[in-house]
Amino acid sequence: MTMMGRCRMAVCGLTLMTAACGSSEHLDEGEKVAFLTRAPTPAGEFTPVQLEATLDSLVAEMNKNPIEPMHMAILLKNITGFFAPVATGANRAMSELGVTGNVFGPTGNDDDEAQVIQAKQLKEMVAIGAEGIGVAPFGDAQKEAIDEAVAKGVHVVTLDTDVAPDKRSLYVGTLNRSAGATAAKTLLAHLPPPPGTVMIHGHIVEGWADGIDRTQGAQEVLEGAGYKVVTAQAFFDSDDQFDLDWMRFQFEQADPPVVGMAGLFDISYRCAMLAELVGKPELPIVTFDFDPKTVEYMRQGRIKATHTQRQYYEGYLAPYIIYGIKIIGLDATKQILSPLMMDDPSRVNTGVDVVPGNKVDEYYAFLHKIGASQ
Repeated sequence: MTMMGRCRMAVCGLTLMTAACGSSEHLDEGEKVAFLTRAPTPAGEFTPVQLEATLDSLVAEMNKNPIEPMHMAILLKNITGFFAPVATGANRAMSELGVTGNVFGPTGNDDDEAQVIQAKQLKEMVAIGAEGIGVAPFGDAQKEAIDEAVAKGVHVVTLDTDVAPDKRSLYVGTLNRSAGATAAKTLLAHLPPPPGTVMIHGHIVEGWADGIDRTQGAQEVLEGAGYKVVTAQAFFDSDDQFDLDWMRFQFEQADPPVVGMAGLFDISYRCAMLAELVGKPELPIVTFDFDPKTVEYMRQGRIKATHTQRQYYEGYLAPYIIYGIKIIGLDATKQILSPLMMDDPSRVNTGVDVVPGNKVDEYYAFLHKIGASQ
């Protein structure tokens, strides 16, 4: 049994063979050249127009060159829950590209064991000839394996979470500072004019750079608009009541009074619970993610909007980027992707969907159409 078998990996999808898009190197007279063709994406109010247009530009540029076979792998932290749409997008993209590859994710393990498994997956994919790898790394546990892959000529693209940018080719996913700023701008439309305090349910403790970045992005926008900002540290491992007690203390100490709240993570619904607890259910609130409790508060009109990451597009973009690097080179690929890289020349920002409180059903329908329902 291979290392993959011993590590009890879950494999999402069957192997995707190269027959769909073969190389045009040895065409018989009169034989047509194969071209890459993307499946149409349903058009609607939540379709990311700029992202779709950039992908079309990448495909058009690649189609100026002979289509070549390729073996790649996409390694995720999981293939269920949050990462299920990532796996869907990656499998769909590899099918359209006609490459050989799989989506993998360790399952049934705690985080420490999963980190070890993923590092072994990276090394085994290199050993069996993967030319490009997309990976959602757990952290520094993957750094050595990524460095070794790059040293052997494999292009590595990170998804969802990043590593030091000196080795990997590109990052694909949400840019958290930008996402936090987007949430703050959404909230501004619902706030009374300053002065006033805005409470952020965010992250300020060292050790989680992404959480700090998202919080700082929101804070900068709100302070720039003239509001005082108070950040209540989100306690992910606590029950609702513990977090609410800490939030309530800061809420009641705020001067000037709190005029709105921004929750930046999947436990954002606690902002609506706090507003009810302090007798201010009318306070404007925006949140992140699509927790069932968040959705319920949205349906009640208590949350003005939520912000969701585009997991499907993280997975869908990664194989196209890896293949683009092979066909037209890294620099040309980055040039085409530049509209999505305005904030950082090594990170592709998939952005966030802003879902108004009265558009829950429409957003569910969009996710269903693209196969990204969780």
